[in-house]
Amino acid sequence: MDVHLKSLFGRFHEQFGSGPGLGPGSGTCLIKVEGVSYPFIKSLYRAAAALYRTDPWKRLRPRHFFGIRVGKDSEWSGKKQPFPCVQFLGGDGGDLALYLFRSENDAQKVTKQRETARVPNTEIMRVTYEQESLMFPSHRKMIKSLSLEVSGTNYYPVFDVVYCTSDGELRYRNPMYEELRFVYAAMRGMALVHPLLQEDPEATPKWSQLVAFEPFIETIDAQWPSEMAKGNDIVAVTVSYPPGQAYEEKPISSANSTPTKHSELLREDNFTDAKTYPSGGLRQCAMCEDEFLAEQSFPCIRCRAVVYCGPVCQKQHWKETHKSMCGLYKAMMEREEELAMKIFLFPCAADQPCKWLESLAIHQKGMWRRKCSCYSHCPFGLLPVKAGLWDSWGGLDDEEYPRDSPIPSHLTDGISSPILLSGWSEYYNLRSLSLSSPVADVLSHPLTVYYILTVLNICSKNLLLKGKEVIVHYLGPEGELDWMPAFAEMGHLLNGMGNIQIVMVGPEIPTNLSGTTSGIGSRVRVNLVRGIYQEEATYLPPPHVVVALNCGLENYTIWGGALEMIKSMGIATFFTDQSEICCTNTKQVLRSAGLHITHPVTPNPFRSPVRTHGPSTNKLSMDLAGRHGNERTQTGWRIILERYGHDRQPNLLLSISNLSYQAPVRHVYAVQWQKLRADASKVRQQAEEHVVKMLLNSSFQPQMPLLDESGLPNGYKITNA
Repeated sequence: MDVHLKSLFGRFHEQFGSGPGLGPGSGTCLIKVEGVSYPFIKSLYRAAAALYRTDPWKRLRPRHFFGIRVGKDSEWSGKKQPFPCVQFLGGDGGDLALYLFRSENDAQKVTKQRETARVPNTEIMRVTYEQESLMFPSHRKMIKSLSLEVSGTNYYPVFDVVYCTSDGELRYRNPMYEELRFVYAAMRGMALVHPLLQEDPEATPKWSQLVAFEPFIETIDAQWPSEMAKGNDIVAVTVSYPPGQAYEEKPISSANSTPTKHSELLREDNFTDAKTYPSGGLRQCAMCEDEFLAEQSFPCIRCRAVVYCGPVCQKQHWKETHKSMCGLYKAMMEREEELAMKIFLFPCAADQPCKWLESLAIHQKGMWRRKCSCYSHCPFGLLPVKAGLWDSWGGLDDEEYPRDSPIPSHLTDGISSPILLSGWSEYYNLRSLSLSSPVADVLSHPLTVYYILTVLNICSKNLLLKGKEVIVHYLGPEGELDWMPAFAEMGHLLNGMGNIQIVMVGPEIPTNLSGTTSGIGSRVRVNLVRGIYQEEATYLPPPHVVVALNCGLENYTIWGGALEMIKSMGIATFFTDQSEICCTNTKQVLRSAGLHITHPVTPNPFRSPVRTHGPSTNKLSMDLAGRHGNERTQTGWRIILERYGHDRQPNLLLSISNLSYQAPVRHVYAVQWQKLRADASKVRQQAEEHVVKMLLNSSFQPQMPLLDESGLPNGYKITNA
């Protein structure tokens, strides 16, 4: 009897599946898809197996929807993302599957409490994991003939597209080549990103089995397999939870209340005249850019991140721009605890810089003169300077600024090697500084550079440990030109090992300072060069690292040439910016320039703790490093996103690098030639010449000419010929 029931259940499962999805895979077969090669299918199965191993079904349920973007909209047919909404099925029983929808609205309508509804005129891309024994014969044959990778113990993915007709009938078809490329990138992205979701206990109903997660958005770089690449080897995959505007509302706790459900999208009639009253100063309308008093501002009532002069501009900006970004801003505004810096005892809110400096008795003194507009008439680097470090630090007490002296040997155990720091607490303890000292606001720039050289970049770290010199190209300096005494601290932290040469290049460097070299202590040297980086780089000593602190790539078109130069040099480069949205835009600019982002955006541990408002936003200027400030008011929580640092403080860290990799020379010669260093040794030059001859003598037909007009390999420059 048991055997009979088992057989009967097996046949039922094979025909109908075990829900709550739309049943097992159909009779489609990837081999029949036009343009799909065997390596393409193998890559799909490898990506599906990698996703299966991360076990997203352990925490995720059908009601957890994700937004997903792969590359640019213009790269896909119809100039839009094929399947911008994703869900996982099977976590609460049934076939394990990944469903991709044409829109979040389709996903909401199809997903019911206990089943997947058949909604007329909806189309779903499915990746269904099935046991080999229950699969259609065509699938089993394909799996065996191609030796495809198994998912788990005995599961294989089935890819198909199901369409529900107007009368509720299901029709299946093979996915198209483009749809499969999208699914591949989506699986790679989800496998890396979903483990980063953080549970939100406050938003989870007390008796609910559905876990709520904090709003989340992350972008990773996925590498196309050679058989899927179309010009670019790397594609940006952005995953957001919830998708689009569907962010969870924070629960309002009271004795009888229950958490609210998903917030609805704002409509025009939802706009109100609610005002916020941040602390003084002028603000700027995000729409018309008119200035007005902060007390007269109209914020977006949902995200509270942007401000307007009135409801007319608010409605117009919503239609034109803000509607697509409001959910992202709201998520950023809610990251209060993650980014807060609470160790300091001096006031960190500086909406009115002059008053903030006066409260610390350092207004119009020393290096602090660049922290307000009182000396804006004086060019960068030309502030009148008095002799003495005490004057440079504005007359702070002895325990409130770092002395121009080495680190005591008893603090370093007598070992001569660069001191590795992880944040402000360690530095203040090392220098025995009072936490009431505001020097972190000025030291943010030099210590960010030091952190990059000694922690983030392995090449520069090894050079310093060997006692050698590291050359840094520092792009776009402004206020830093008047903070040279602060950069001397880098030399003391080196602790007797290695040297640092900083070459500052930018149009703000005064003409009379260009070409000068300053010895900042015994181990740090600063060269100043006025000009545009792409025009000056060939005349500068080759760098080991390039840094651009709070560069604002999206705001200045002149960066295009500099990025091309960085790409051609193949040097590890680190960018910082002030807010998460700035970093998001910066990443898009970098990817458009063909630069590969090797590390995720992370908070800068040496960001300035000082907070100021942007002119037209409440968004903080601290990407992963900045901080939002919550202030309690009688009417509820007033969320203010602040900017950390008055003056382009380096708050978010972003790094790129063109790393070489091992591959057959014929397949990567174009990339490799661009990465060859112009000052290569004689032996390496001979090896390169041999490679060129080998390529020229082979029957391989390149997609671009190997030699340029001068007879040199394409993308290869010789400066020490």
